[in-house]
Amino acid sequence: MALTHFDAKGDAHMVDVSDKDITSRIAVAEGHIKMQRETFEIITEGRAKKGDVLGVARLAGIMAAKRTADLIPLCHPLPITKVSVDLEPDDSLPGIRITATVKTTGQTGVEMEALTAASTAALTVYDMSKAVDKSMEIGGIRVMLKDGGKSGRYEASE
Repeated sequence: MALTHFDAKGDAHMVDVSDKDITSRIAVAEGHIKMQRETFEIITEGRAKKGDVLGVARLAGIMAAKRTADLIPLCHPLPITKVSVDLEPDDSLPGIRITATVKTTGQTGVEMEALTAASTAALTVYDMSKAVDKSMEIGGIRVMLKDGGKSGRYEASE
């Protein structure tokens, strides 16, 4: 398989999707941010000095999905029809598990938008909590589901 973002000369280019069918597309990405127990408690108990950490991170993730083409050089701007970002506290990390879902009807998929949403939500949790915990760790950013289009359905194994 060849990398699609390079032409025959090896130069980077935006993939031409004009001949692709318009189909319903969805992508789900996940990630997490691990933190110290005290930081986890501050966030889950709503005691962060900067405010509602999870609410702000949710909005940041949604906004980021809508701006993906501005951030990733070869991404197509897409008419996104849905973005949801769920942030679930996980006592076993301790930390926050993030799931981003993006939908569109178009000629290319929304995997990058879902990944951008999940990543930005995690970065926002870090930003809002770094005053009490600079050792937080962001990880596990990956596509869990991609459906629609010529390549069909992809589901990650757990």
